[in-house]
Amino acid sequence: MTKSSVLLSPAYLGPVSYFSKISEYPYVYIEQHEHFIKQTYRNRAVILGANGPIPLIVPVEKGRSGKVPMKDLRIAYYQDWQRNHWRTIFSAYNSSPFFEYYCDHFIRFFENKYKFLFDFNVELIREVLDVLNLDVELNLTESYSQNPECCDDFREMISPKNAVQSGVNTLPVREYTQVFSEKFGFIPELSIIDLIFNEGPGASDYL
Repeated sequence: MTKSSVLLSPAYLGPVSYFSKISEYPYVYIEQHEHFIKQTYRNRAVILGANGPIPLIVPVEKGRSGKVPMKDLRIAYYQDWQRNHWRTIFSAYNSSPFFEYYCDHFIRFFENKYKFLFDFNVELIREVLDVLNLDVELNLTESYSQNPECCDDFREMISPKNAVQSGVNTLPVREYTQVFSEKFGFIPELSIIDLIFNEGPGASDYL
């Protein structure tokens, strides 16, 4: 029997495969009780600029033990990362076909300060779902389970290290036009905003 729910870790402007996976299920659970793991999509997005892929990393405050639940992890503001991220996004996509149409959906996330990374990510996910017109029910986990039986668990499988190798990317390897595709060819697994700004209303059909 196919499960109707999927369990994912929170992601900062997650990759295309992240939202492709969401589009397959009517019920989505976002894990809030796991410990933060570095070098993952939890605080990292990858976009395509004039010089190639660019990682955008949200700085976080370090806990004393190093093991901080996602729901309690605070965003660090010792540098103006919001301004830097938005300037980088603008530079990369201002010439894309649908940037002007969709940029207002995202700019507020780089103007308003959020205390916790989890809250920031979840609100961004909700905004992306609205842009994509994905009719799913988004829920937050009530406790941590190592091996949940109620959901298909993709918390660790969609990551910068193994998303493509593990085969969890359910998208056909189908290209779409990217701003710098003539220079670099097609780059898969970029942030969902790459798909949105380049494909606009066609992004949902692509998923």
